[in-house]
Amino acid sequence: MEMSGSQARRSRTVKRRMWGGLRQQWKLLGLFEIDQQHEFYSLTCMMKEGLSAAIQNTIDNPLSEELCDDDFRMEVTMIHKDFRMDSFAGPVFASLRRSLGMTEKEYQHSLSSEGHYLQFISNSKSKADFFLTNDKRFFLKTQNKREVQFLLSNLKIYMEHLEKYPHSLLVKFLGVHRIQIPHQSKKYFIVMQSVFYPDERIQSRYDIKGCQVSRWTDPAPEGSQVIVVLKDLNFEGQFITLDQQRPWLLRQVEIDTSFLQTLNVLDYSLLLAHQSLHQDERHQSLSFATLIMRTKKSMITSSSPTHTGAAPSVPGTVPEDDSAILVSQTDCVTQQCQVMEARSGGGGGGGVDEEVDSIQGDPCGRGARAGPAELKDFHAQNRRLLPNFKNPLHVIDGPEQRYFIGIIDIFTVYGFKKRLEHLWKRLRYPRQTFSTVSPPAYCTRLCQWVQDHTR
Repeated sequence: MEMSGSQARRSRTVKRRMWGGLRQQWKLLGLFEIDQQHEFYSLTCMMKEGLSAAIQNTIDNPLSEELCDDDFRMEVTMIHKDFRMDSFAGPVFASLRRSLGMTEKEYQHSLSSEGHYLQFISNSKSKADFFLTNDKRFFLKTQNKREVQFLLSNLKIYMEHLEKYPHSLLVKFLGVHRIQIPHQSKKYFIVMQSVFYPDERIQSRYDIKGCQVSRWTDPAPEGSQVIVVLKDLNFEGQFITLDQQRPWLLRQVEIDTSFLQTLNVLDYSLLLAHQSLHQDERHQSLSFATLIMRTKKSMITSSSPTHTGAAPSVPGTVPEDDSAILVSQTDCVTQQCQVMEARSGGGGGGGVDEEVDSIQGDPCGRGARAGPAELKDFHAQNRRLLPNFKNPLHVIDGPEQRYFIGIIDIFTVYGFKKRLEHLWKRLRYPRQTFSTVSPPAYCTRLCQWVQDHTR
């Protein structure tokens, strides 16, 4: 027996109220499983089915050698039983995934595995819904049409930025999709690489904007398993201790925020988390084999997000066969590795050219030396020695802490409404700093925050 339209609406209203009450109880939990009783269970099942089919379509239609303008405008629609899914610029995002060393099969498996998605309840003012894959490797976030159009219209220069600076801290967008369910409004969502992956040992998480107003969050009770993302004022009195890697971070934040300034955006966040390094991890960086491997993975330039023909560059992974070869070379490069680890820091410090040259040059005479062009690119692209760790582009190891760092939420344009908001906040919060400022001021202020809170 079918319900009438009014009965169906009342049922949905009651359901929303029930879930609204439960969400208030869950709000402190931060992260929980989307099971069959959850309000988003049906939606996430459609996401899984649609994404699996979209990725399979990419697998069945291999990428061309190089991206063209049509790839950025491509829109593919796939019809399913209860919905249809549109995928935008599929070849572009597939090429980015490839450049990150991600196979389509593993991407497909993570997004469509049998494990339930997780919902993340954030303290963000955004009305977006946040989901995580069951392995917590990928974030899915609902977006409005304007935000999606903004991303797609700037996708080409975003990709060019990642090609120019392969170790960028900008969040990696891996897909843009739209679900259309009969008699419901269209729902857009994006897939992103999680900055906080893997998160098993993370002790604290922060969302930094470099200002004061509304930048405090009550921490979770001590000893609880509650996940709370803290803010600027919670971080006061603390430092990101990187030693030699500090210059690299300062420069990369400046590079990435300057790029966002050209997009005329503001209100983006520097995501930050940290975990203590185990004793063996602190000494692991002194391993000669590890240093050679890190140098190799950091110097690879064989492919890029916009050139898809070559094997994945994986800024961050070395094939197993290469690893064995690298280990066999350690006796020949003992002194060079020690010098490089002590002096490089990834920040363009003096003398790094010679050390990179020593290791890349294979001092035992079994390979060609890295030429001046490669070393010039290393510095021009602000590359660093990537850690031998999952998610290396967003991980930086200090002497005692491992930091996860990335820049997210890059869709807020400084238009007429934001200019009015800026004027109102100047009156409302005199002598206080707030998030709504011009893009140049926002860029400068966030860079200054990083400078003041690192050592």
